[in-house]
Amino acid sequence: MSATAAPATVSHRMLDRSDMRTLALSSLGGALEFYDFIIFVFYAKLISELFFPRQLDPFWALLTTYGIFAAGYFFRPVGGIVMAHFGDRLGRKRMFTLSILLMALPTFAIGLLPTYAAVGVAAPLLLLAMRILQGVAIGGEIPAAWTFVSEHVPQRHVGLANGVLCAGLNVGILIGSLVALGVERSFSPADIHDGAWRLPFLLGGVLGLVTMYLRRWLQETPVFREMQARRALCEGIPLKAVLTRHVGGVVLSMLLTWVLTACIMVALLSTPQLMSGTFHLPRATAFTLQSWAIVAGAVGCVLVGGLCDRFGVGNTLLGVGLLELGACTFYYTGLGHMAWGTVAFWYVLMGAGTGMAAAVPAAMVRSFPAPVRLSGVSFSYNVCYAVCGGVTFPLITVLSRHSPIGGMYYLWGICLLAMLCGLVVRSQREPGL
Repeated sequence: MSATAAPATVSHRMLDRSDMRTLALSSLGGALEFYDFIIFVFYAKLISELFFPRQLDPFWALLTTYGIFAAGYFFRPVGGIVMAHFGDRLGRKRMFTLSILLMALPTFAIGLLPTYAAVGVAAPLLLLAMRILQGVAIGGEIPAAWTFVSEHVPQRHVGLANGVLCAGLNVGILIGSLVALGVERSFSPADIHDGAWRLPFLLGGVLGLVTMYLRRWLQETPVFREMQARRALCEGIPLKAVLTRHVGGVVLSMLLTWVLTACIMVALLSTPQLMSGTFHLPRATAFTLQSWAIVAGAVGCVLVGGLCDRFGVGNTLLGVGLLELGACTFYYTGLGHMAWGTVAFWYVLMGAGTGMAAAVPAAMVRSFPAPVRLSGVSFSYNVCYAVCGGVTFPLITVLSRHSPIGGMYYLWGICLLAMLCGLVVRSQREPGL
């Protein structure tokens, strides 16, 4: 079946209330993923103290805790590939509902896990099992959301719809930070150690379960229903078709995923430590600036999504990539030299520039025909995210040994990569769905 075989009503109609409901419920899954990321990292030191024996060196306990957290990322490709396979064969909605359930239950369970003092070595093993389940679910959630929404909304609003989904990732980071801050201000350190740390995980689990319940009212995508009616579903293994017939789409999608990971991990998540640790800005101020940059990034995602619909994904990547290149240059080179108010302006503008991440799914969903779309998007996204997510922070650390603003050089490369991808996309005719 051709990738352009979407029903005419999907291609030309305006956004309606059903589309807005689909966007809202889809965005919650992405928000939950990054909410969980922030919460686990925020409480990593405390978890290392509670889930490992006291006689273990604190350094190794913390390192092992981060290893357990990383295990979730290692299982993302497995979960994404398996869930995408059945999403292409059995339907997008079923896997979309299953992924949020598999995210919610482990998150809730972490908030109830017994500590090492109660069950011994079973405590870290249970924590590892929950992280693996979360990784499997997360591997299916984001690609499923991009595909599900893109096949629901009118084609002329695919960019905007994916921009809203990407904004949800920023919102999840912000909510996680605010919830952690609320716990810090509401409980004493002793109370947090004794059990208040569990509250953010329980809240995340409840949010996921409510989202799963609400997703019951979503409908299967028109594109998938039409493929069923025409008996045009992929025969055999969708991933095999992706790797044999759509290698170009896989390479482009992986490069774009690299851009997305850098926007989040380098431009948004790692900068407060740079400002407070290397340039001695008070931590509270650094995290306040980060919150504003995250909000700017969410707004930027929506704006970039709209620009993709208006000017095309390729042209948008070229323009926003150039903007981000300039903003990150002024921000990093201004640290320690410009007034903090000026630095804050460039940092918030750099945060807005990370909205170019919204162009990533808009290009990826068009890189694969409908019968294998979910498998193509999921494989490309999860494999690249697992690799890039694992090497980004160590690479930034190495660069920072040679220069306190080593992150700037990494972002320079990412911006140039985004613009190169923009040139490739612009040279192609952007197909429909």
